Amino acid sequence: MLAFRSRLGARLRLQLEAGSWLHHPRHNYSHSGTESLKKTVLHEFHQSKGARMVEFAGWSMPVQYKDSHITSHLHTRQHCSLFDVSHMLQSKVTGKDRVKFMESLIVGDITELQENQGMLSLFTNENGGIKDDLIVTRTSDGYLYIVSNAGCADKDSAHMKEKLAEFKAAGNDVDLEFLEAGLIALQGPSAARVLQEGVSDDLCKLPFMWSAMMTVFGVPGCRVTRCGYTGEDGVEISVPIQRTVELAELLLRNSEVKLAGLGSRDSLRLEAGLCLYGNDIDETTTPVEATLLWTIGKRRRAAADFPGASIILRQIKEKVKRKRVGLMSTGPPIRQHTPILNPNGKVIGEVTSGCPSPCLKQNIAMGYVETEYSKPGTPIKVEVRKKIVDAIVSKMPFVPSKYYIVK
Repeated sequence: MLAFRSRLGARLRLQLEAGSWLHHPRHNYSHSGTESLKKTVLHEFHQSKGARMVEFAGWSMPVQYKDSHITSHLHTRQHCSLFDVSHMLQSKVTGKDRVKFMESLIVGDITELQENQGMLSLFTNENGGIKDDLIVTRTSDGYLYIVSNAGCADKDSAHMKEKLAEFKAAGNDVDLEFLEAGLIALQGPSAARVLQEGVSDDLCKLPFMWSAMMTVFGVPGCRVTRCGYTGEDGVEISVPIQRTVELAELLLRNSEVKLAGLGSRDSLRLEAGLCLYGNDIDETTTPVEATLLWTIGKRRRAAADFPGASIILRQIKEKVKRKRVGLMSTGPPIRQHTPILNPNGKVIGEVTSGCPSPCLKQNIAMGYVETEYSKPGTPIKVEVRKKIVDAIVSKMPFVPSKYYIVK
């Protein structure tokens, strides 16, 4: 990786440095009209650091700083980067029926979680489609802490409030609060070492998908969760909103830490084989088709008590007609909506995300294909700019994940 620039082909290097991947519709970025957008607590901070701001999910967000996309991406893989994720929806569910309430909306088994343990789960609809993905943490403080996508914030909040009214009307004890807090992510192999300098807790005892309340570099009331969207070790820190800028500045004092934007966040998550809601999963996609069956707890399957259970459980038994897969190719990059063909030229699916991989120096993508073509190693073709290009179905993640597990 350190010799990346000298080994990377000229065409791929130019595509990445020129930012051509930024201007494809799949990213839903806009470079104009950002004045009327919602702004995170770090908005002026980003501008002071030379960020290029774009529209994303109704927010003005940094897509890139002074460093190139390649430099930022590789810095995250080799050191650590700081991301603003304050646009995400953070919520808190309280009351003795809080678990019952959330389990009526998602596929996950919250009951099996230990205190301060979290999990990735899915909001599903009655047709088995994915309304959103989210992280639910069962805290030791008597509430559930939830983080879901910014692009689905209005939909998620309305859905949760509607269900809350039904639950309360039925005599259940549950309340819902949407949090006004900053949220920053420190991601990369040196993230824990950097953070350890500012906390008294032993981070070696905090494994992937667990969280704890901490004072971080003198800022009290922070919830530190060992998770992230890059495939690297790292944390997301929910911080009191009035001290978010202060904490970001304190973390940047360490030379290991650099700021990173949406551009590198997207290529990092794709190398890690992680879905982007609205691209790779949506309400027309079921967990079985998306190969996210592992998010459905065994007890929940047996009880068949989550939205869309009858359809999803039937798909598990009867198999599905299409599956989400990884793809690798050479030549021009594979983009969203690129047709996927079998060796005979028949359309068998479509790409949902794709970009040149800075780490692997070749094109990577994910998409949906007919199930018979979903086995890793299967040769397929893609149609790029009206030209047929050879590709192969690949295992994901493309770059091995480095989540921290306590042994």
